[in-house]
Amino acid sequence: MFKHVFLTGPPGVGKTTLVRKASEALASSGAAVGGFYTEEVREGGRRVGFDVVVTTTGERGCLSRIKDPAASASQGGREYKVGQYVVDLTSFENLSLPLFRSMGSPTQGDGRMVFVIDEIGKMELFSQPFIREVRQTLDSPRCAILGTIPISRGRPLALVEEVRGRSDVRVFTVSKDNRDVILPDIVSALQECLTHSS
Repeated sequence: MFKHVFLTGPPGVGKTTLVRKASEALASSGAAVGGFYTEEVREGGRRVGFDVVVTTTGERGCLSRIKDPAASASQGGREYKVGQYVVDLTSFENLSLPLFRSMGSPTQGDGRMVFVIDEIGKMELFSQPFIREVRQTLDSPRCAILGTIPISRGRPLALVEEVRGRSDVRVFTVSKDNRDVILPDIVSALQECLTHSS
């Protein structure tokens, strides 16, 4: 029996768009939805980084930005980089970690909720507290996760492979061919997760 639903697929295929549409559909049907998604930040038509956005409030925090060559190497701490992007670990943790901790709090009610984690990727995995929270949430009876993970390529990411290999996780592979028709299947799978586990 599946408890969680994850989407995978190549970058830019539409995983986050599907996560947002599925979240809206579930919320409009009365399900409690929390968590966060990742959004591109563009300036002058050029992608300059990524923000993390809270699903319920729209509050934003920086996840990463293209490194400014004029900026000093590092302000005394370690620099976390993925390609040309420098990860703002403090900003990411300050926004995302409290969402995990408030999940299932009295304000969330007694029923299970859908908790959005978009995404479990290289940038996010620099955070050890994030990894711990994801593992605890996967094992929690309080929620069904709607998450995204990158496709397998290159060196495997331990937590991503752990998620992919869990028997209680259903993984949908999003492609350009199915992205416009897969939404009802995702919503239905999540509704099933909520029904069978409550």
